[in-house]
Amino acid sequence: MSLLQDWEQRFCSVWEHSAFTFGPAALTVPVGTTVTWINKDDIPHTVVSTDDPKAFKSKVLDTDEKFSFTFSKPGTFPYFCSIHPKMTGKVIVQ
Repeated sequence: MSLLQDWEQRFCSVWEHSAFTFGPAALTVPVGTTVTWINKDDIPHTVVSTDDPKAFKSKVLDTDEKFSFTFSKPGTFPYFCSIHPKMTGKVIVQ
């Protein structure tokens, strides 16, 4: 997993997932951060918020595909992979 931040325009966190885990399991970012998930596994995954209605929901991501979401308000945003529901994580926005 690598976590990068782009300071030119806004915060941008890159969050990779592989081996049936999201890493890190929790990420804390400031309001306005764009988080990008990259599938580094050799099987498809999704990124889906647990709230209803869904704050974010990716399409099925194949290897090396990306999904980004900008967090515009504070809160805790748990999410999971809808294909592998035991894969979970959360973004904490402050």
